[in-house]
Amino acid sequence: MAGNTAVIAVCGHEAAYGRALEGRPGPDVDTVPNGRALFRAVAARLRRGERVVVVPMTLGREPGLVADTARTLRAVPEAGRGAVLLAEPFGTAQHLVGWLRAAAGRVPADAALLVAAPAGDPFEDAELHRVAALVRRYGRHDLVEVALDGGDPGPAEGVRRCALLGAERVALLPASFAAVDPGGEGPVPVTDAGPLVPDPALRRVLDERVADAHRRWDEHGDDGITTGLTAADHHGHAHTHPPGEGHGHDHGPAHGHPHEHGPGTGHRHHHHPSAAGADLGIRSIA
Repeated sequence: MAGNTAVIAVCGHEAAYGRALEGRPGPDVDTVPNGRALFRAVAARLRRGERVVVVPMTLGREPGLVADTARTLRAVPEAGRGAVLLAEPFGTAQHLVGWLRAAAGRVPADAALLVAAPAGDPFEDAELHRVAALVRRYGRHDLVEVALDGGDPGPAEGVRRCALLGAERVALLPASFAAVDPGGEGPVPVTDAGPLVPDPALRRVLDERVADAHRRWDEHGDDGITTGLTAADHHGHAHTHPPGEGHGHDHGPAHGHPHEHGPGTGHRHHHHPSAAGADLGIRSIA
């Protein structure tokens, strides 16, 4: 992230509006919530003559953050052509499944998994249930439950449900950047399997999102902002494969052709047709 480029990590509820990421991306990254704080941070960097790359810090459950960020960036009057780039989101729901599966792999198979994240809107909360179902479907833990910090069921209720279903211990898997408090003494022991993305990996992914944003501008003249405006309509930017990985897959009869994605490539508005198809996209990141 060196050179005459400023990197801004814009945060929503998945990162506690920036509080969950304070200091984690490194001293050269501004971490701010969307809205007025982002507007001011971008304007200040532009006045210093820096190009700005903004990375939406969502893990796939908060597509509205991408669209709202794009609207904020369009409103910055000092932003000339190519001066501000909107990177693809830090992660997608498929990345989230992969990261959770990796965390689950470090948990004994006889423990229950409690996938926990801050509550969002009904669609975001439903997405967390879908993600948890994929973690269970392609993992080795029989019991995988969901908890919503600030929602229903909350973390304490999630632990209680696991105990009622026969769990003797519970591993809390944070499905966000924010830590989740299971809430005091529960009926069974609870261990925290987080953080979901360790700091070195977090910085590496940020670097790659920034590099991709520069490449997209240099090769296609695309600053990402126009595409970002429609992100909430299609559950985020595109499905982007993790660093150095690719996969081939078939979109099924309705789409008519298989194709390969090489390392570091991405494509937009892509949806796997089933849970089994989704696993094809997450094997490489678990």
